Amino acid sequence: MYSGVGVKMDFIRGASLRDGGKAIIALPSVTKRGESRIVPYLKQSAGVVTTHSHIHYVITENGIADLYGKSLKQRVKELVKIAYPNLQEWIDKEYHALVNGL
Repeated sequence: MYSGVGVKMDFIRGASLRDGGKAIIALPSVTKRGESRIVPYLKQSAGVVTTHSHIHYVITENGIADLYGKSLKQRVKELVKIAYPNLQEWIDKEYHALVNGL
């Protein structure tokens, strides 16, 4: 990595800290290659820019996940609901396998 995290975090943090502001991420549930953008875990060495505490809503073509103030388990439930329908069961199973395997 040659630079900082960019301006995404500035916008997310600014939106969440503004009076009445809400941080919203809108994205398609799958990539052009058909891979889920909502995943049960990150790939090795994947970078994370946005903190979970700043995100209020994640929106896909399948709905809206209200994440603000929720536990990790509640956030997973919300995100699975807006994932691509054919991948929801896989995401849920992989997440539970990861948690139960710890």
